[in-house]
Amino acid sequence: MDLALAPETLARWQFGITTVYHFLFVPLTISLAALTAGLQTAWVRSGKEKYLRATKFWGKLFLINIAMGVVTGIVQEFQFGMNWSDYSRFVGDVFGAPLAFEALIAFFFESTFIGLWIFGWDKLPKKVHLACIWMVSIGTILSAYFILAANSWMQHPVGYRINKESGRAELTDFWAVLSQNTTLTQVFHTLTAAFLAGGAFMVGISCFHLMRKKHITVMRTSLRVGLVTVAVAGLLTAISGDMLGKVMFKQQPMKMAAAEALWDGEAPAPFSIFAYGDVDKGHNKVAIEIPGLLSFLANDDFDSFVPGINDVNKAEQEKYGPGDYRPNIPVAYWGFRWMIGFGMASLAIGLLGLWLTRRKFMLPPGLRTGEDEVPHLVLFKKPLGSRLTRWYWLLGVWTLGFPLIASSWGWIFTEMGRQPWVVYGVLRTKDAVSPGVSQGEVITSMAVFTLLYATLAVIEVKLLVKYVKAGPPELTESDLNPPTKIGGDDKDADRPMAFSY
Repeated sequence: MDLALAPETLARWQFGITTVYHFLFVPLTISLAALTAGLQTAWVRSGKEKYLRATKFWGKLFLINIAMGVVTGIVQEFQFGMNWSDYSRFVGDVFGAPLAFEALIAFFFESTFIGLWIFGWDKLPKKVHLACIWMVSIGTILSAYFILAANSWMQHPVGYRINKESGRAELTDFWAVLSQNTTLTQVFHTLTAAFLAGGAFMVGISCFHLMRKKHITVMRTSLRVGLVTVAVAGLLTAISGDMLGKVMFKQQPMKMAAAEALWDGEAPAPFSIFAYGDVDKGHNKVAIEIPGLLSFLANDDFDSFVPGINDVNKAEQEKYGPGDYRPNIPVAYWGFRWMIGFGMASLAIGLLGLWLTRRKFMLPPGLRTGEDEVPHLVLFKKPLGSRLTRWYWLLGVWTLGFPLIASSWGWIFTEMGRQPWVVYGVLRTKDAVSPGVSQGEVITSMAVFTLLYATLAVIEVKLLVKYVKAGPPELTESDLNPPTKIGGDDKDADRPMAFSY
């Protein structure tokens, strides 16, 4: 059978398509929940209408996103029983534990309190209603933690033993799974990257409205919140990425050597800017490098030794038996660079935006009207400043998708860089696929899922575009005067629902 059409390859393609698609919604769900909660907190504390309008606007986009995330996440989990039954049988005792906690604790928080938040605008007091969205935010973070703990166990299995009689992995230390350094660093990196995505999402949409000279008051506030989020989250993403990289250099040296196209170990080892090589012969034909930097990134020492692809491959052949233990080198190399490139581009654009707004928004000479009547926002009185500002609106809109692209490539690198292992050093991918699933069945299910996701993508984009263009909603009297006790009073019962989603 052609390797490209083998059930294992097709199953990997299907899981990759559904996972990358699902993860487009995860960062926005995590970050928008917290950012919406922050804006609502500002309204409760200050009473300013702009914060309430911003809460309702970003909350509406958050709800659209989380609905799609839940649907695609459920479909993703089906595949463990469909295409990866041998994997589920082998590691179900270990892998299933954090996923069970995610469903019983985290998803309970999300599903319960999001309902109270949606339908409680005119039924709950301000502070109780605010607590609901914060509980949703906590639930999204807990959900990410438990799922990443399960994934981290695949990257670096701990707290288990192999039962030789049943041929299965059995959990012996659940705390080790939750608290190992792989889990902690991966959670830190994923959460900071999620807030980078949410901040850029907020910046992009705010720039879109400011460029159209609409909703100035709300979007000016949203832009500032988004820029600060991008700057802080971007810096923390870089720091957490460095921490995770150091962990991976020790736990998965093959992945990191592939990320740098370092074929033979060197001391000091250079960081690759650009490389083109011969995978079969195991060397680079073209290499542009920064001497010693990779040694520092790996071990905080510019002169330390870093093993190369050929070294690690030979060592793993001696440890695990004959075979090729190299991942897809071009995908690992370029995936690592696309991740860093798009992520750091978002950070740079965020810092530029903060610099441009360092004196807040200055009006053009002669315009001193109300905020919503300002025809154009400029940050400098000179013509260059006006042109720069207009260019920044366009750049800000395009930046909206940069962190999502970075996150997608980051996960592609993380998962493909681990190959040929599905559980590193324990279970190979070829031994994890369902033995009874045929080529035709995988092709059929992959085609159905792909078409389904394409349809959902069209629906998602149309909904987002519709509500983004509509902008923040106008407020009603009931919006500004919620009940002071749960359920309201007789007067409250006659009011129309304040919730406008």
